[in-house]
Amino acid sequence: MSPLFRRKTADVAAAAADPRAPHERLVTLIRKPGCHLCDDAQAVIEKVCGDLSVPWEEKDITQDPRLHDAYWEQIPVVLVDGEQHTFWRVNEERLRKALTE
Repeated sequence: MSPLFRRKTADVAAAAADPRAPHERLVTLIRKPGCHLCDDAQAVIEKVCGDLSVPWEEKDITQDPRLHDAYWEQIPVVLVDGEQHTFWRVNEERLRKALTE
């Protein structure tokens, strides 16, 4: 299986067991300029985070060599509390669930 699609079971379980309230979470969108998938991801993040009062930020992959090396083939990438949540397409219900359960 491609490393792009591997998920660590322990990481998934730890994220699911996170007791923090939504407003204590942080969603990060890693994107690049001119990326239509990034624009789509941002729209979903703005909606979900706005509904739940979750802070979010965006980072430009072209301005950070570390992010570029780690995520170039996956953008847009969404992190929840610094851990990769998804890439390419953001599912609204999955993001909402990750932030509330």
